[in-house]
This record gives sequence, structure tokens and C-alpha cells, in this order.
Amino acid sequence: MPSVDSSSAAPDVPDLAAGPDVPSVPLSVLLADPTLGLRQIAGPREDRPVSTTGVTELEDPTPYLIGGELLLTAGVPLPKTAEGIDAYAGRIARAGASALGFGLVPVYDEVPAALVESCDRHGLPLLRVPDGTPFVAVSRAAHAAMTESRYRDLRRISRAQGALVTAAVRADALRSVLNRLAVQLDAWTVLLDPAGNELVAAGARPGPAAPERLRAVMVRTIAQSRAGGSGRGRLAPTTAADHHDGLHLTVHALPGAEGGAAPPAIGVVAATAPTAVQHSVTAVAAVLLSLLTSPRHALGGDSDSSAALVRLMLGESPQEVAALLLPAAPGAGWVVVRGRLGRPRSGPAAGAGAGRDPVQLAALGTALGTPYLDLRGRDVYALVPTTPGAPAADPAAAHRLGWTLGFSAPSATADLAVAANQAERALRHALAAGVPAGRHRDQDLSVHSLVPAADATALARARFAALAGAPSPGYHVLLETLRSWLAHHGSWDRTATALDLHRNTVRQRIGRIAELLDLDLHDPDVRMELWFALRWLPGERPAGESPGPSATPPPPDVEPG
Repeated sequence: MPSVDSSSAAPDVPDLAAGPDVPSVPLSVLLADPTLGLRQIAGPREDRPVSTTGVTELEDPTPYLIGGELLLTAGVPLPKTAEGIDAYAGRIARAGASALGFGLVPVYDEVPAALVESCDRHGLPLLRVPDGTPFVAVSRAAHAAMTESRYRDLRRISRAQGALVTAAVRADALRSVLNRLAVQLDAWTVLLDPAGNELVAAGARPGPAAPERLRAVMVRTIAQSRAGGSGRGRLAPTTAADHHDGLHLTVHALPGAEGGAAPPAIGVVAATAPTAVQHSVTAVAAVLLSLLTSPRHALGGDSDSSAALVRLMLGESPQEVAALLLPAAPGAGWVVVRGRLGRPRSGPAAGAGAGRDPVQLAALGTALGTPYLDLRGRDVYALVPTTPGAPAADPAAAHRLGWTLGFSAPSATADLAVAANQAERALRHALAAGVPAGRHRDQDLSVHSLVPAADATALARARFAALAGAPSPGYHVLLETLRSWLAHHGSWDRTATALDLHRNTVRQRIGRIAELLDLDLHDPDVRMELWFALRWLPGERPAGESPGPSATPPPPDVEPG
């Protein structure tokens, strides 16, 4: 049976040495430090991680060990018999210590041979600590190496985060984010709907067994999520892992599912187990993809208004409203798309109502590169704005959702009625031929994916609405403090310098913000979401991207930016 691991609850026996939040240093780093003079004289030569150091002169230190320690001793508690020494080494090895360091003088002039033999027998690395090397020097070197490793990891996470955010503002945002994530993880990445169906994928695709196994993990995780969420005080699983044929499969549910709906997820198939850095990078990607796949983002807000607008533009006077929708670019035009949900999808979300699922409809809008969708039962009508050089629509992604599509040729606004007929005929041809999509003429079409500024602004306003009634220094000052603090990576001193404040004032304000928003600002996922939202507050985007009259009004007593 495959092993599946969900991260919703702590395991019975915590493996702190292997946890992603526990810094560690490879044993080889300490052995290579010439100032310490350490030498391994027994035990396996594998490069074990050391998460902490400790000094003990107890005969049985195991009640105080949590695993991953470099345990240092001068041999005071060492039994006098070979049997006793063997039991001593066995207890430490079974407790999960990474290594045992034996210091010479004042008790022993050399490491006892019986201890060397016992450590070899129990698989416990044994280090010879020479005379003149204080135990505190070993601890200090280990701590310095751990700190440098953590800073190095944070720099990698920061660079990856910047690359992902840059990808998220591209026209083909979903595909760009997954492509960047695939590069960062050296893996195949895929966006899965709650039924385990592929929406968008990137990277080198593995054999067919791995994606199918990944889908099973996704379905099982969603089932556990629904069961877990129904119990008071129980946490629904957000990640799960499996192993198949030497590959590591992980599923990461996206945060922020609306109305209790099952969330989509990121699936990852890699040749190696994910590291702590890769877990953090995937968490950043999950926040971005959660925003990009939300119904408000992908559909442009009110789907009924979008549908009414599409029908207007297919009527008698589309030119009157086209200027509000068509990108202002040379050569911009429209492609009309007709689709039918003709192939039932497998899984719990399948059926005639699958097209109305918010995540599915959002994914369809993303696949077509447009928020302008008009769903009529099992039929969809869409207007895809086009600009030269924009990425093409992805009919294969839409077909995986169950849609068969017909595309018109690129058309000017005045000719949309003609293009609608072309799309209708192309759809009929595709249905008859049993192919995913038909086109009016054989040529590459380009689309431009719109990110509605009004919806992003409404989301940002809602996120910070709890700050509206804050007492002095008030809404705007608190926002500016938060923005500066995030920009300076949570540094109190640099934020205080930037705002010309005392660092205690900064701490007080950030604490007040965390309390009002009811968020853990030490969580990198939360920081990423807030930073993304801050960029869409009024006054933070160019004037041409400012929201229209339908935008959500600002919080009470807060002037629009």
C-alpha cells in the first residue's frame, strides 16, 4: 500500500530533526572546520543533519533528547564494562541523536576502543574532540553554520518569490506561475481541480502512472478535508504526499476556497523529496494561484453582468460598449468562442452542473484568456480580446474540463455578428469530428488575458476593511506602516528608520494590525497575500487601471485613494 502523509495534524512522534522549520547543519561542515579539529572515528559516514548541540555527563541522557543532536561528553558517565558501554551507545542511537562527540582530557587521554566498537555496531557517528577544543566552540560553530544556512535559504526563497510574483502579473499568469514553480522545484507541476482533473501543467511530464496516482491523492485529500472540516476543533488536511516508482508526489491545497467549497490544488511530481525551501516556495505559489483562480479574478466579478455585456455586444450596437472592454493596443480585436459541455467529467464534481462550478468556470476563463463568459446551461459564449504577440488560448485545457470549442477568426468589433456565426460553425464541426476544438481558419490566434482592476481592488479593500475603525494613528498610517514593514522583510530597525519612528512604535503598530486583521504576520503565506493585496489598493496602480463605478466602496470613514 502506498504511504500517504497529510499535514493537517502533528504526527504521534514528532521528528523535529527533519522538520522544515528546524535549522540544521550537515555533520560534514563541522568535520571540515579546521579550527575545531574534529575527526570521525566510528559509525556510518553518511552526512547527517545536526539540529542542535548539547553537553551531557549523564549515564542516560535520552529523556532529554528530541533527535538530531550532536551530543558532547567528556566520558564522565561512561560505564566501566564493555556491556555497559554498549548499552550507553545503543540508548543514544535509538534516541535519534545525529552523532556523539567524545572530548579528550581530563577523564580520558584517548577514546575507549569499546565505545568505538559500540558506535559502529549501533550506527552512531562518533567524533573525536581533541584536547584544546572547548565544547562551547563546537556549539558556536554549529550555531553559526545553522544561521548562515537559514540566511542562504531565505535568500533563495526571496529570489523565488520575486520570480513567482513577476510571473503572476503576466497575461498567461497561471501557466507562467506553474512554469516558474517547475523550474524552482525541478519537477512537473500541475493545477488540479477538486476532482483531480488537470487544468494547467508545466515541466517535463512523467509517465502516465504518476499523474493518475497524483489524482488519487488529490481526491483522497479532498475527502479527508471534508471529513476533517466537519469536526469541531479538527483541522482539514492541506497537503498530502505519496511515493511511486522512485518519484515523490505531493498535493498542496490552495488557500481561500469560498463558501466551504473544496479547493483546487497544486500537484508536484519530483525525483527527490521536497526541501524546506521548496515547501516555502510552493506555499508562495499556492497563494498566488489561489488569487488567480478565484471566481472574482478569473471571471471579472459579477458573471451575470459579464453575460449581459456579451449579449449586448453580439446584438445591434456593440461599438457603444466595445471601448470599455477591448484592450487599447494597435491591432486589437476579438475572437468569438462557442463551447459545449459535451463530455462528462469523472469524479465527484462531474455532471450537468459541472460548468457552473466556480473553480471550473474560472479555469475555463483562464484557459481562454478572457473574463467575458456567458454560460447558458451546457453552452458557453465567450469574447476573447486579442492583441499582437499575446499568448494563445489553450483548447486542450478547456477540453480536460469537458468543453468542446469553436473559434472564430480574429474580428473587428463591427463584425462580431459574423464572427459569432463562424464560431458556431466551427463548434459544430468539432462536435462532429470528435476533436477538442475547431477554428474558422487554420492560423495561430493570439489572446490577451485581462486582470480586472476593479475586482482586485475590491479584494484588497475587503482584506483591510477591519482597519477602517482603528483609533489613532488611523487607517492610512497603519497601512503605510504595514507596507514599509513588509518591504523591509519584517525588520523593526529598518522600518523604524524608513518611517522615522522608534522601533517600539513600529512593534506596537504591527501588533495592532495583526490583532485587527486576526492574522499571524509571522506566517510567510500571510505576508505574501497582504503584500499582493496592498499593491491593488486605490492609489497604488496607474490611473488607467483604476476601478470603475462597480468597484466595492472603501471601508467606512476611509477616503478613496
